[in-house]
Amino acid sequence: MGTDFALPSFEELVESSLVVSLPLKTRFRGVTVREVMLLEGPNGWSEFSPFTEYGDVEASTWLKAAIEFGWGSTPAPKRELIEVNATLPAVAPDKVAAILDRFPGCRTVKVKVAEAGQELDADIQRVKTTRKYLGDSGRIRIDANGAWNLNQAKNALHALAEFKLEYAEQPCMTVAELVEIRAYASELGIPIAADESVRKASDPLEVARVKAADILVIKAQPLGGINAAREIVEQAGLPVVVSSALDSSVGISMGAALAACLDELPFACGLGTASLFEADVVEYPLIPVGGQIPSSRIEVSRSFAKKLQSSPDRQIWWTNRLERCLRLLS
Repeated sequence: MGTDFALPSFEELVESSLVVSLPLKTRFRGVTVREVMLLEGPNGWSEFSPFTEYGDVEASTWLKAAIEFGWGSTPAPKRELIEVNATLPAVAPDKVAAILDRFPGCRTVKVKVAEAGQELDADIQRVKTTRKYLGDSGRIRIDANGAWNLNQAKNALHALAEFKLEYAEQPCMTVAELVEIRAYASELGIPIAADESVRKASDPLEVARVKAADILVIKAQPLGGINAAREIVEQAGLPVVVSSALDSSVGISMGAALAACLDELPFACGLGTASLFEADVVEYPLIPVGGQIPSSRIEVSRSFAKKLQSSPDRQIWWTNRLERCLRLLS
């Protein structure tokens, strides 16, 4: 895997790096602490934060994105503010209001469903409570992260249709399943969005080509950076939602820069997730204000980052990973 811009040396990357551990307020997809590596380049701060279970080949795509944002060139923005959604983990109904209160001004909520160990009724109650919180004018989207099989997805969408879903994100994992569930969901008036079938696919355009989705969820880091992601958007010809991958505010700023350069942005973006953290690496985290975040670059607070610095053994782990991934890019 190569790049269309000059790579900094391993020594330059390590010298600029900070490895931090960000605690979450609520367990999210099994994660309670998010580890990220921050990199400071000539353009400013960037982030390298593939999840720890990802292999080096997949992680190297995230490194390409981080280097592009810190050392390469990116398109000029077309907008200064980005509308974002609130993100609701798979919590009990009595926790819903307190979490959504952390997303001031957001009128769209992405509700996590299909959590391991939970039944469909828990999803129904969570979505029902969210609808009550938002009222009729708010928008609700659900995200199953591909955890349902076809029968489960059909049952769930049938049960949740009464809550007027904006769309259902990755209800099933495979593209073939998405084709079938999209046909079923269209009868219920529920569009299908693809996430994992884009960011984890060898061919991210397949879902658009075979008409397996109505909407694409686009993430800058997993797709190799802002320029690569924008090219996918242009080629796919489908409406998109720009989202984060549980990034720090630095990684979210990369997503915001991607959202800012797109010609059309018809949906609220999944870039409000800084609200899920107990602490962040910037003085003013990218928490929504009036349901929006700015698209400008942000500055890391070294004093904040120092308090969140990971243990020496984790810093070594990330440095070794950085070296292996850079070698793959080279």
